[in-house]
This record gives sequence, structure tokens and C-alpha cells, in this order.
Amino acid sequence: MKKENIKELTDKELLDRLDAAEKAYAQEKIQHAISPLDNPAKITLDRKLIARIKTEIRARELKINK
Repeated sequence: MKKENIKELTDKELLDRLDAAEKAYAQEKIQHAISPLDNPAKITLDRKLIARIKTEIRARELKINK
């Protein structure tokens, strides 16, 4: 998901996506520890997606407080 797409989401959608992404990330890390994934770079991509979503949530919080 690109930054432009993340900015278009509502606050509720962002929190839902964040929750889903964090669960998927945790599950992939567990699976990768047991047996290697076909594409281990997906773990890195998921971590970056979580960071992008958290960054957008924090930017909106700061914008509200100003």
C-alpha cells in the first residue's frame, strides 16, 4: 500500500489496517522461525507498512492538537 493510499483512509480504517497488519506480521515471523518462508522479504515489507500506517496516525494526532 502506497503512502497516497494510506492518506485517503479514515481514522477507523487506519486502525483496522494497523491491527490486521500487525497480526499478519507476527504470524509470518512465527512461521518463518519454524520453517523458512518462500519470500522472506515480505516480513520487511510488512514492517514498513506498519511504520507507514503508524506515521500517518501520528501525523493526524499532531495536526489535531495544533
